[in-house]
Amino acid sequence: MSVAKRFLPTSWSRSQRSPSGGAATRRFAPGLWPTVATLIGLFVLLGLGTWQLDRLGWKRALIAERDANLASPPEILPAASDAWPAWAFRRVIVEGAFRHDLEQLFGIAAIDGQLGHHVLTPLVRPDGAAVLVDRGWVPADRAHPAARREGLVDGRVQVTGIARYRGDDRPGWFTPDNRPGQGHWYWYDLGALEAALGLELAPVVIEADATPNPGGLPLGGQSRTELTDNHLPYAITWYGLAAGLLGVWISFGLARGRRE
Repeated sequence: MSVAKRFLPTSWSRSQRSPSGGAATRRFAPGLWPTVATLIGLFVLLGLGTWQLDRLGWKRALIAERDANLASPPEILPAASDAWPAWAFRRVIVEGAFRHDLEQLFGIAAIDGQLGHHVLTPLVRPDGAAVLVDRGWVPADRAHPAARREGLVDGRVQVTGIARYRGDDRPGWFTPDNRPGQGHWYWYDLGALEAALGLELAPVVIEADATPNPGGLPLGGQSRTELTDNHLPYAITWYGLAAGLLGVWISFGLARGRRE
């Protein structure tokens, strides 16, 4: 007795003896369009997983470079540079006199459940060049300079901190508008800051270290230098979804073949 085998597009069949002695046929028939959709999905998911692996290598190299910069001894920040972005996340030293009369507030931040702001103060160097210094955090009820007169240091000072390049900053979707008239900023618009202060500023901001200020405020050492590295879990997720999609396609093809 012969067993007829049918061959259809996107189907595969195999004959074997059934327990009763007859011929049984198992067919794998996922169908054309489910197969096309599955291939497209696999292409997208595998591409996303590979992209995350590429990002993983880039992020780990960036983390290693930043860690090396932060571990190096502080350097004197130049008054001018043709490569300001290269100074990002480097420990620096700068000397000059604070212009407390031009002090600005930046953002909203909480410490131990208490809301406050960061204090931005221009530092004018002996050669006349100016740079913004983020001196640290103050509680909202002591945001006005009159409430913390001890911290308004006069004369020449030396500031040690971390340089942050701000020449290409842009606001996020939910970033509030800056309020130059009130001296309150939410993102670094250097052109508007220069106009408000009447100073030409270097495109970096020095985030002061934790050296105590007279009176305890502003509270320095608020820099956040850590980088998140979630690319490997993301890559595993995308590849896992690709494997799951392939499993669904195989199960669908087997079930469809049995029904037919």
